[in-house]
Amino acid sequence: MNRLLRSNEVLVAVTIVGLCLIVGISNPVFFTVGNIFDLMRSSIVMGIFAMGVLIVIVSGGIDVSFTAIAVFALYSTVRLLNAYAPEAPFWLAFVISGAIGFGLGMINAFFIARFNLPTLIVTLGTMSMFHGFLLFAIGNTIVRDLPPSLTAFSRATLVQVQMERGVANLHPAIFFTAVIAVLVWLLMDFTMLGRGVYALGGARDAAERAGFNIRRIQYFIYGLVGLLSGFGGMIYGSLNRQANPQDIVGSELNVIAAVVLGGASLTGGRGTVIGSLLGVALVVIANNSLILIGVPSVWQRVVIGLIILVGTGVPAIQERRARRRTGGSPSGPTQPLQAAPAAD
Repeated sequence: MNRLLRSNEVLVAVTIVGLCLIVGISNPVFFTVGNIFDLMRSSIVMGIFAMGVLIVIVSGGIDVSFTAIAVFALYSTVRLLNAYAPEAPFWLAFVISGAIGFGLGMINAFFIARFNLPTLIVTLGTMSMFHGFLLFAIGNTIVRDLPPSLTAFSRATLVQVQMERGVANLHPAIFFTAVIAVLVWLLMDFTMLGRGVYALGGARDAAERAGFNIRRIQYFIYGLVGLLSGFGGMIYGSLNRQANPQDIVGSELNVIAAVVLGGASLTGGRGTVIGSLLGVALVVIANNSLILIGVPSVWQRVVIGLIILVGTGVPAIQERRARRRTGGSPSGPTQPLQAAPAAD
């Protein structure tokens, strides 16, 4: 019980509840259905990105290129559909965007797995390369004339609530985030491939001795991140009803911070889906609700930075104290390391 109360997920959940109470007491608008739906809408794309970032961080890597992949896939897909298939169904847009994202993710995987280069350096370079190529070779003007199917998707409604002023709508894209989160949870907690990701982040040499094919795991990780980035980029463009090549890029640190706030260790080997989703909720609430209690927009980044420092610092201090008391080594992966066939 004591361990549960000190777990990072519980700390983040308590912080969310405290922040909601502070904001809600200061401004009752926070607890209205319209505001809650807005917060959920703001969590859709960040939640999808967070699932990919979680897998990378658990494996011991850092990927900062997923936002560039997302906007590249979004913008390229919209331009392709407008030029060659303007009447295409919305699901085809997601297939194309996901395929483009997967291809770009495999470029990251090639340099990381084939040449064993640092993940941060590789993805930092490819982020600039992907975004630069997009701006100078594909286009740098905002496309507001989306294919009709994407416009219809942006207007879709899952739940509609009549308010005193207007109508509150919950977009069905929230299901995309929920389904992806469940699939990532099943992958990480119940498959040998997920164990391999945890093992890679916990101790690469031990994972290799256990029979995990490290190179294949890395190709899978960064290909999956690219695929999720393509999906996230297309949802972002649909919800905003435009394809802007300058959007999304620059928000990657918020996503990484959310995943780390949720308990993922930057050294690898530890992280959970529920913790990452809680971290996303905390960052979204902090970003979207501080203005309701009178915090000027220029100070919001300072407050969010303090939340990140405290949220990541407290668990680190607790872990360090626990190691000193037990005289043990840093905790390894949350999944047990088991032998696996080399083909996995």
